Amino acid sequence: MDLLLDGQVAFITGAGSGIGRAAALKLAENGAKIALVDLHPENCKEVKKLVEEKGSEALILEANVSSDVDMKKSYDAVLKKWSRLDIVFANAGINGVVAPIEDLSPEDWDLTISNNLRSTFLTTKYAIPYMKKNGGSMIITSSINGNRKFTGFGMSAYSTSKIGQMGFGKMAALELARYGIRVNIICPGGIETHINENTWKEKEDLKKIEIPINYPEGNHPLGHRSGKPEEVADLVLFLSSKQSKHITGTEIYIDGAESLL
Repeated sequence: MDLLLDGQVAFITGAGSGIGRAAALKLAENGAKIALVDLHPENCKEVKKLVEEKGSEALILEANVSSDVDMKKSYDAVLKKWSRLDIVFANAGINGVVAPIEDLSPEDWDLTISNNLRSTFLTTKYAIPYMKKNGGSMIITSSINGNRKFTGFGMSAYSTSKIGQMGFGKMAALELARYGIRVNIICPGGIETHINENTWKEKEDLKKIEIPINYPEGNHPLGHRSGKPEEVADLVLFLSSKQSKHITGTEIYIDGAESLL
């Protein structure tokens, strides 16, 4: 079997569930060793077991991705164990508080920006010294929200963080190209994940800003369903492998044409 990532090391944030979990399993299936980074390490135990059942290795790392101390320690642990770093998937994030701008507290704004945008900066920044020599692939999970869709009423902080990730990813792609480090941004639409557990919405408050939108036959033209984490994982595998060796600074929408409506 020709493994696309044989012996490479992948660092995945938010690896305990959803897209991060699916990506970890897909990359492991293709020969990568996986650093499972999550604020809730207990969520990674099953993922580690499944990675090992695929014949690969996994390391669970507890980290708050918005903490520079935690991220430095996490990378140090990966290099101590495997002595290399080839793939970074900056995937962790939250929806945060969903509310009208006038009702959104500065603290709630900061929490979303920190967990989504600051974390992407830290995940990228502290990987660079370990990837400069041999190059590699960095992938950022952004969203259709803030980039191609603006109907997520009350999600001003989330959308700002997601468009910020897009700009940051393009700047990083240009800056890091000299080292052979590719940086690409994926923009999922509705995906079957547990991110709603990190969403705090006051529906009554949103009524004063919502504009009615009705898609009587559904809002996913391709397949008439939400996407699956495994479908996003296929994209992550492609961007991690040499099959995408001339692609960098590119956003890729994976939403079943949802954001084109």
